[in-house]
Amino acid sequence: MNKVSYFFKSLVNMKDHVDVDAAAVNIRGNIHFRGPNVFILACAIIIASVGLNLNSIPVIIGAMLISPVMGPILGFGLGLGTNDTALVKDSVKNFLVMVVISILSSTIFYLVSPLQLEQQTELLARTNPTLYDVLIALFGGFAGILENSRKEKGGTVIPGVAIATALMPPLCTVGYGIAHLELRFILGAFYLFLINSVFISLATFVTVKYLHFRSPAGTDAALQKRNARWIAVIMVIMIVPSVWSAYQMIRDNNFAISAQRLVLNSKNLGKSYIYDYKIDSETRPPVLDLYLAGEKMESAARERLYLDAEEAGITRSQIIIHEDAAFQNELMTESEIIRNILDGHSSQVAGLQGQVDSLQTAIEFFKAQQLPSELITREIAAQYPGVTEVTLTRGERVEAGDGSARAAVVAIVRCTGTLKDAERQRIEQWLRVRLSVDDVTVIIQK
Repeated sequence: MNKVSYFFKSLVNMKDHVDVDAAAVNIRGNIHFRGPNVFILACAIIIASVGLNLNSIPVIIGAMLISPVMGPILGFGLGLGTNDTALVKDSVKNFLVMVVISILSSTIFYLVSPLQLEQQTELLARTNPTLYDVLIALFGGFAGILENSRKEKGGTVIPGVAIATALMPPLCTVGYGIAHLELRFILGAFYLFLINSVFISLATFVTVKYLHFRSPAGTDAALQKRNARWIAVIMVIMIVPSVWSAYQMIRDNNFAISAQRLVLNSKNLGKSYIYDYKIDSETRPPVLDLYLAGEKMESAARERLYLDAEEAGITRSQIIIHEDAAFQNELMTESEIIRNILDGHSSQVAGLQGQVDSLQTAIEFFKAQQLPSELITREIAAQYPGVTEVTLTRGERVEAGDGSARAAVVAIVRCTGTLKDAERQRIEQWLRVRLSVDDVTVIIQK
């Protein structure tokens, strides 16, 4: 039992693997936004804004790797953990500088950007923070401060924390909201940014206390208690809305699953059928819109649909039935409805077949452009035993004067001996006939 206990203690022991003094120096040295840091931050913000504007996740990730926004947040947590009032004030000042630069840069970008996306999924994803964002920020913060404290630092932890906690995209979204006067984007995204910042600082504070970072001389015990009370109040203020948002997200997700199951099980409703549906999660409670075709739904079928919905947890008031298509089809026979559907499918198939034919033509063209390199190499080697290797390249020869171009082939022939100029010319003439190309150049290499 003692061996097992010793093994687990040695497994989680961090005393021999951390250097708190070096970590404190490193964090203090990275909190300031002056000189190159200001321009790096502005460039990263513009890159992230472009990525959000284009819904491009790789561009957003690249911007997060460039940005130096973690410094003041870690510095704030270190200052609280060591009761260093001067460090706390310095971190807050640089944090505000970072926020102003970021929001100003993104706002200017979105004011001048002409691109407007119909589905702004990456921007919208930053407007509804939940409890899960709290957990990501908290554990990302733990990983960040532990990596800063390690004696032997890895190369992927800090970039991974920057990507996971995603501090920059919310600030870019705030800039978008300001540029387009969208209050929902401003408030939701800034709340997400505050969640990330506060809980990264909390993780830093807890780790600093656990690892016993050194406090400056003359630490006041009353100040420590006051800091602890303020931290508790701030945590509660930040967590409560995120818990409610997480509850709403889970409820909307469950509603979407129930709605999808209901639609799949109720496709045919007597002489009418559901051909499409839409979930509106913006309303409270969420609403399911059903679009029907065929004949108008009978009362018995409607009642059966409502009962099935209630079993799935969807109330009658949450279902809106649209029968516009069914009303238009009342005078149509069943065969006419089926024929219309088949005609629509046939037009889609015809369009796809046209695309397939175009791709097939392109493939055949590229195949025709390929040179029979292996066969030609064997034929040349059979005529000239010293040849060991042939490299064939097809391209164009362009005249610098008038810009005219013609097809050309270059052949690089490697041989063990020496090929005379007359032999090189014979190879060129043979390749012109063999490849049906007038412009052939042969280069001999030993």
